[in-house]
This record gives sequence, C-alpha cells and structure tokens, in this order.
Amino acid sequence: MGVVMDGDAHIDTTVAHPARRYNYWLGGKDNFAADRASGDELEAVFPAVRLGAITNRAFLRRATRFLAAEAGIRQFLDIGTGLPTADNTHEVAQAVAPDSRIVYVDNDPLVMVHARALLTSSAQGRTAYIEADLNDPETILADPQLREVLDFGQPVALMLIAVLHFVHGDGAAQPLVRRLIDELPAGSFLAATHATSDFGTAEQRELYRRMVEERRSDVWTRGQDEFAALFDGLELVEPGVVSATEWRPDPDDQPMDRRHVNVWAAVGRKP
Repeated sequence: MGVVMDGDAHIDTTVAHPARRYNYWLGGKDNFAADRASGDELEAVFPAVRLGAITNRAFLRRATRFLAAEAGIRQFLDIGTGLPTADNTHEVAQAVAPDSRIVYVDNDPLVMVHARALLTSSAQGRTAYIEADLNDPETILADPQLREVLDFGQPVALMLIAVLHFVHGDGAAQPLVRRLIDELPAGSFLAATHATSDFGTAEQRELYRRMVEERRSDVWTRGQDEFAALFDGLELVEPGVVSATEWRPDPDDQPMDRRHVNVWAAVGRKP
C-alpha cells in the first residue's frame, strides 16, 4: 500500500517528498498526506515557511527574467524542478525569448509525469526532462538528452532553486555545484536559493537542529558564508548574496522581513 503506479513511475505516497511538500505550501493539489504532515510540522517551527516558498518562487521568476532579458541567456539547466506551477522556468524565459531551451531535472517520478504532460515548449524553443538526482551530477551530465537540447559551447544558466538544502553535510553542496559549473562555458550563470536558519531565534535554531538529527526534517540549512562559497570564482550579480525577497524586487513588491523568508539567494556569472 502507499505506492502509486503511473506508467513507469513508482511513487511511494507514504514518504514525504520535497517537491510535493513545496507544492502543498504553494497551494497546489499534487501532494499526499505524508507531504502535508511534513509541511505542517516544519510550519510549526517556522510559521512563515509558506511565505518563504512563495518568495522563493518569485525569485525564480525574477532571476529567469533577468537571465533571459538582460544577460541574453537562451539555455537553462533547471535541477530540482519541482511540480509544475505558475511561472515555470521555460514559461518565463520563452516569454522573453521564444527560442530558449530548457532541460529540467528532478528525482521525483511524479514530477516527471506532470512535466511531460504540462511543461510544453514554445514552437521556437525546446524543453526536455531528465529523471536524476543532484547528488549524482555525472548521471545528469552524461544524459544524452542534455547534450541534444543544450549546446555546451554556448552559455547556460544553471538553476539550483531550493534544492541545495537537500544535500546534507557541512561543505557537501560545494563540490556538486563546482562539478556542474566546471562543465559550463564562460559566460554561463548560476542562480541559486538556499534555506537558512540565520534569521531565526536561538530557540528556533536549536529546535530545528533537533528535528534534523531526529530525521523529522530533510532540509539542511546553511549560513550565509557557506552559501556564498558556492559562488567562489563567479562574478556576483548585484545585489550579491541577499534574502530572496531582496534580490532585484519588482517595483510593486512589498518589503518583507527576512525573518519571514529564511532563504538566501544569489546569481553569479562564470568569467
């Protein structure tokens, strides 16, 4: 029981998955009881976690628009795609440049089922979907679809939005990011967000630390210095490493207390 079969996808509905929990926080319907229970438990510790999820999604929209409209990027590698919702990477990029090409990567079979059905490209551009895990960059880089859709002789935007905090361990995320960045040509970009406990109270940080130790949370928060180190060797785009709500907000965006967001964000260019 608890396993849903959809074609070749085997989905265990009894175990919470980050993509489905994120969908729950964003008000979506593609989630199960285990995902909602996990989301509610995290929300009890960080009451503004839904707001953080919404803010994170807004950063994705703004960063993608910047990359396509101002930086001239036409290729995107989006790892940790999540379940389709409004303003997906290809929708934002192709609204600016219809010939944009996007490769989505996620390790949840449900994401791939929905992606193939819903993430349809413009006629001029192209999208593809790889079922793989950020923890195994070699599999991602070796997938034939990646090279078929993206030209690694031209700049690529690597999108790591709300995914790096599922890589556990101090310093564990940096070599994965470096392996991917090393494969990309000069002029490529990294756009990333990351959950943090920097803005919480000491009591919240201690409570959350216990949740991680007891495996009641799968989110490994990182501080500003460790997040910033992911961009070593890259040229940070202004305003640098900031709260997700503070990265190039739209004119009509309301100012938001970073304690309600708990997410670092940045965009960097490979020289």
